[in-house]
Amino acid sequence: MHVPHAYFKLLPLAAIFALFSTTASAKDWPSGYSKCADEAGVCQVGDQPRLVSFGARDQWVVKPQKGVVTCDKATFGSDPLPNKIKKCALGPLVTTTPPPGGGNTGDASNEAAPATGWAGYGKGTTGGRGAGATSIYTVSSAWQLQEALKRSGTQPRIIKVYGNIDMASADNGGKFKSASDQSARNAIVLPSNTTLIGLGESAQIRNGRIVIKNVENVIVRNLQIVNPCDIAPVWDPNDGSSGNWNSEYDGLVVEGARHVWIDHNSFTDFPDTDDRAPVEKGKIKQCHDGALDVKKAADYITVSNNLFELHSKNNLVGSSDSASEDEGHLTVTFNNNYFRNVSERSPRVRFGKVHLYNNYYEGTKGKGIYPHKYSIGVGYKAKILSQNNVFDVAGAAACKDVIINPGSASKTGAMTDSGSLLNGSVLSVGPGKDCAFNSAIGWQVPYAVQPLPASSVRDSVKRNAGAGKLQVR
Repeated sequence: MHVPHAYFKLLPLAAIFALFSTTASAKDWPSGYSKCADEAGVCQVGDQPRLVSFGARDQWVVKPQKGVVTCDKATFGSDPLPNKIKKCALGPLVTTTPPPGGGNTGDASNEAAPATGWAGYGKGTTGGRGAGATSIYTVSSAWQLQEALKRSGTQPRIIKVYGNIDMASADNGGKFKSASDQSARNAIVLPSNTTLIGLGESAQIRNGRIVIKNVENVIVRNLQIVNPCDIAPVWDPNDGSSGNWNSEYDGLVVEGARHVWIDHNSFTDFPDTDDRAPVEKGKIKQCHDGALDVKKAADYITVSNNLFELHSKNNLVGSSDSASEDEGHLTVTFNNNYFRNVSERSPRVRFGKVHLYNNYYEGTKGKGIYPHKYSIGVGYKAKILSQNNVFDVAGAAACKDVIINPGSASKTGAMTDSGSLLNGSVLSVGPGKDCAFNSAIGWQVPYAVQPLPASSVRDSVKRNAGAGKLQVR
């Protein structure tokens, strides 16, 4: 894991909680660290840089250090707990070795969206590339993240996430107390010209929803995103034949935005999987909504190299059959994504010109926490171009087991496919075939791309998709 020496561009004035620690009692250093000095003492760090914490009572600054280090405010640049005795503790070595699993050899935080998807079309998507030194932030708490989002106006900014950022941590107000409180404090609203990217293999967002709304030129990469759990699901007796619980909050939502690249992230419900939810009114009290949704006339979006797992209603493109504003918009590419144990909507499309290529689907019909229902939903006025996708779904015997119209039979969409496989056999899509969709989608891909052959998709996607595969300096 590489952590730059200028670790805190944005200094914390509030708690920085233990990375991945779930204990309720206060700690004087992060989990896995070991005490090296009391305040004003010295730590013998050694010749190789290590992460060193300075603080107490769950409030620390963490910074790379080496050699003989004085445990004081001057060394760490901030006092996380004024007028209290603090301690220093040694953490892991800081290395420049790229994480396992491949990735680029440069700095992924400065990369632009490739030309092989809608986000790279036209003027392209560059996010925060070109940000000045004062607009590059490394953050490791909810408070720091929100402060970084307030600064720099619409100038390019790069925000690097280190460790576990929990939007329900004490430095952001603590556990959500009500539906209105959750709505007010769980939003991570990204401005135009922003790159939000994880450092290392385990940068994570918990109890938050990333919102990209009515802005342009945004990139989100290399993050573990735990899909948020609504603390107050609402029962709708008219949903379905016997009612259902409905929840708010997607892991990430793109609304009315243009030029957005979502790449190399991992989306999951774990640890709050549906089997842990109570059953009320005869139904699981579902607390999750979508993992990643695109709607409200958003355009030029690429969703690539992500891992989606352990989730039910995964991706919406277009929010409803009556969302006429979406007509002529929702230009979205899904490529090289890994859908593992996802029940449905991968994606479900209305209205959009959606290009699906080299995605890998893995699941099981009829059992498990997230049994497979369908993968691609060809909804009202959908215009889907599918190429060389691979479905390995136990219990699926035919195309209609993985691709359906999930809405009204009178409100149909169009889809064409070439080169895709279902359990090793050719996927049968088109008029008069098992998936008998209209093939007149009415558009062609406006960018150059040569998809991998289906025979290479499984190994390629499983090797490259998800967070922790990029080098970020």
